[in-house]
Amino acid sequence: MILEFRLPKISPHMSGATVEFLHSQAAALKAGAKVLDISVDLGGAFTQDCPPVSYYRFVMREPAFLREIKATPGQLYAVDELLAIFSTEPEESLDQSPARGVRVTVAGIMHYPGMWSSGT
Repeated sequence: MILEFRLPKISPHMSGATVEFLHSQAAALKAGAKVLDISVDLGGAFTQDCPPVSYYRFVMREPAFLREIKATPGQLYAVDELLAIFSTEPEESLDQSPARGVRVTVAGIMHYPGMWSSGT
């Protein structure tokens, strides 16, 4: 079965997010494996003294094979934009339409060195 990962809307005011770090490349991923980190900047939605930027990590809730990663660190993606393709079997044809979204969980995280926005 082909599974897709699209950028979910984490906040009602969010229109997109920047990919900060890719934890996984094409490989078999177990439940609990880190996929990628993003930053969400709500500065355009609200006037504030400090930038309202939040960071999030997506983690697998089910085992799957990461077949294609379409995300690039530093790139801004719109909500619902396709970021990755997964499959339940390692050699499944990617010519078929995705059956559903891959199951992930999202967690708020702190900014860390190594993120795209940290410049390291």
